[in-house]
Amino acid sequence: MSSHTAADRHAERVLRHFGPDPAGWVRPGATDHDVVVVGAGQSGLGIGFALRRAGIGRVSVIDAAAPGATGVWTTIARMVNLRTPKNWPEPEFGFPELSFQAWYEAVHGEQSYADLPRVPRAVWAEYIGWIERHTGVPVRHRTSLRGITPAADHLVLTLAVRDEAGVETTVVETTRKVVLANGIEGTGGPYLPAELAGLPEELVAHTGHRIDFDRLAGTSVGVLGAAASAFDTAAAALEAGAAEVHLFTRRSELLIQGPTGGPTPNLGARNNLHRRDDAARWRQKVVTARNGRTVPLESVNRATAFPGFRIHLDAGWLSTAEADGRVLVAAADGTHTFDYVIAGTGFQYDPSTRPELAAIAAEIALWADRYPAPADLTDDVLARTPYVGDGFELQPKRDADWVGRIHVFSAAAHLNFGYPIGDAQSLAHHIPRLIDALARDLFFEDQRVPATPASPATPPPSWREHYAHAIWSRVLGPVQP
Repeated sequence: MSSHTAADRHAERVLRHFGPDPAGWVRPGATDHDVVVVGAGQSGLGIGFALRRAGIGRVSVIDAAAPGATGVWTTIARMVNLRTPKNWPEPEFGFPELSFQAWYEAVHGEQSYADLPRVPRAVWAEYIGWIERHTGVPVRHRTSLRGITPAADHLVLTLAVRDEAGVETTVVETTRKVVLANGIEGTGGPYLPAELAGLPEELVAHTGHRIDFDRLAGTSVGVLGAAASAFDTAAAALEAGAAEVHLFTRRSELLIQGPTGGPTPNLGARNNLHRRDDAARWRQKVVTARNGRTVPLESVNRATAFPGFRIHLDAGWLSTAEADGRVLVAAADGTHTFDYVIAGTGFQYDPSTRPELAAIAAEIALWADRYPAPADLTDDVLARTPYVGDGFELQPKRDADWVGRIHVFSAAAHLNFGYPIGDAQSLAHHIPRLIDALARDLFFEDQRVPATPASPATPPPSWREHYAHAIWSRVLGPVQP
């Protein structure tokens, strides 16, 4: 029996011990679904499974990717190893038997796991695939959310469904709740600063885009940013044969994590940040953004191993322009010319920039609507981030209470919760919080809906013959032996 077969049998045995799913308790209604989860990565799979185990069975999980290509692990993630410790809680839904460690030991053995310093990215992708296969989460692949429209007591979703040949069909479905579990992009997408505006798309990319690295062989590449994604993308370009890669940062020194990663998080502070007031949360995020992101030493060493790699310190970009099919960069340390440039400048979460949310963005409350930042702590990008509730629900800007039917379990909730929701570190603590919020809303909404009058029913069969002989009677007295 192969090691992978052993892992499959392990999963089947564990899930058999769960027993059947609880009976669905949500009142049947006129909608197609009770909950639609957008995204079938590690968050979407965890949410779909947890909903089913909570007795909320009319759930559909959709993902734009084909089977085997969900999440970022085989697309835009370029690190060699995950940056989180291997023993942090993952999408195992509180059951250690479904953890990465359990799967890895079933495939590779206990000693191999003990010797593993961190989880390789490609191996993590295999594990997530194992989770999808065995939990039975109903994922509909090649299905994209294109729009959301409010109705009286539900949401109308416009979906695009592609077949294997790429032919697209528009489908309209209804649901009471939507969970946006689409990872790092959240309610926005890659942030390209104004200094890169106007460049032809064939000359510029963001680390959050898919990049054809093969076409960079023999070229010169400029990378803006000094966080982990910038270094990993620079290394990927060099590994693909780029002649030289120049990385630029406005800092005078790199902020490097040691070989063991960053400091161990204070779980109390991390898991309770959403309970702090807006001023404290805002200050923490603005100060963190201004201090700059750290980069693992592993990522630095990976890039600096190439003789064609150069780091430009104190060298923020002032402007860029296209010149004869190349990119002219005016940086603080001079002028440079590259065949291609890549921005490692993070993400923004403005709903108006997201196609499926653009039509309703004006009704979604942003941090700018809820918290007037002091003059010394302004940040226009953070201000356009959605303000979400304790159950990850969007808040209405005015009177559109239906906005609360949309829950954001993604990096877009980072300002409210202090760190990227959807990362491995957030799943064990916050998926139960989300499920509780969804169940609460569905239950109390059901209580407000008048019950459908019951039709005359056939009386249930009498079981009196099974206990008639034991009935006490004043006339007969005690039961006779």
